[in-house]
Amino acid sequence: MGVLDFLARLGDIIPSAPKPSRRPDLKYRLLFTLAAVVIYYAMASVTVYPVAAAAGPQLPAVMQVVFAATTGTLAQLGIGPIVTAGLIIQVLVGGKLIELDLTNPDDRKKFTQSEKGLALIIAVVEAAGFALAYRQNVFITVSIALQFFIGALILMMLDESIQKGYGIGSGVSLFILAGVARTIVWDIFAPVSVQVYALDGSAKTYRYGVIPYIINGLVSGEIDTGRLLYGYVPGYLAGGEAAMLPSLTGMIATFMLLIIIIYLQGMKINVPVTIQRAPGIRGRVPLNFLYVSNIPVLLVGIVISNILLIRNMVEAYLPQLPWLSGALNSILIYLSPPRGLLGVIYDPVRSVIYATVLIGLAVLFGLMWVEVGGLSPASQAENLVKSGISIPGMRSNPKALESVLARYVYPLAVLSSIIVASLAIVADIFNVYGGGIGLLLAAGILQQIYTALTYEQALEMYPVLRRLVGE
Repeated sequence: MGVLDFLARLGDIIPSAPKPSRRPDLKYRLLFTLAAVVIYYAMASVTVYPVAAAAGPQLPAVMQVVFAATTGTLAQLGIGPIVTAGLIIQVLVGGKLIELDLTNPDDRKKFTQSEKGLALIIAVVEAAGFALAYRQNVFITVSIALQFFIGALILMMLDESIQKGYGIGSGVSLFILAGVARTIVWDIFAPVSVQVYALDGSAKTYRYGVIPYIINGLVSGEIDTGRLLYGYVPGYLAGGEAAMLPSLTGMIATFMLLIIIIYLQGMKINVPVTIQRAPGIRGRVPLNFLYVSNIPVLLVGIVISNILLIRNMVEAYLPQLPWLSGALNSILIYLSPPRGLLGVIYDPVRSVIYATVLIGLAVLFGLMWVEVGGLSPASQAENLVKSGISIPGMRSNPKALESVLARYVYPLAVLSSIIVASLAIVADIFNVYGGGIGLLLAAGILQQIYTALTYEQALEMYPVLRRLVGE
């Protein structure tokens, strides 16, 4: 039995709902999707017993967004195991390191089950890693790890149920969007107050949400320009970190960038083609302008989160290797976005290094994803030939098609990687709500959900169309 077979058998252990014999109606699927979001919010609000969330390792913003994770709660691991396992198996299959024919139902099932099995192993490892970082006795550590693991298992089951047709879209996308949406709504409307401590020990109270802060400031006649424009308040929060609160600039930048991202996602590059069965008819094959979508920044976020996890374990259990901990900390410093406009002004070198590394990694991961994600010119040419499509004036030869498509695919992959990385950097500089990477992911997911809802609504309105597409 090979590794893939072992992972597939391990994946069978995870309880899963049977695929519905008949697709549920749209109303039921929307209610199921809403219930999944409510369950996720509940898990992200329940702190594990018996320690406080603040006592554990604090997750960076990028990890909370990419993995829909919340520190110290049942959603500590979020969708991390699912995303990481899916990408690993996809890379192995796309790179031909594992031979699977995904058009074959048996191989497709093995692919899906092996993803679940690998996600189970990753969940165990990550749950243990985060639990160990609390530095408690063995019984409490096991209890914390078990709660983290159960939380990840529940999200896996919800994700699978949604993908089987009980909900809309995928659980992974849904939980990421839910996490980003919660952050945006909280930063805008949160009525709570926070204490900011000055160096002399004095404290001042600020409204956290930008709208309550503006209303309170207009009533009292006290509005801090630094807070309003940059989100900067001189002093420190209770946890010891510098005070950076939601700003009006961040709110405006959030909605402006959402519009820009949605516009760019709708742009297409059309490749002229002809249909072999009807030589006189010409058409166009559209390629997305953002060819690799938000995958590059997603992969960068996963790399950063894994470096953080390794750093936490080294600091907790390998104190005799301070050089290793220091090296990882240095790497994380330059992989962390600047703290707003003031962060760029006060530390331009670090900001330039961060931007350069992020763009470089995004281009590298973008090109890698083209090769392993079925987006390469060779894969596209093969699909076109199988569909009976060719380039005008050329024979229906995969190699000839590949050479033409390469002129579009690779420049688009590089350009789109640079654009999404640059948008993430600009978003971080202006302190957009949900973070730069989070906003990119949320915009893409919103468009996917809108497309899925439009499709489902069309099937509901036109039953004949449902039979034509085989639903």
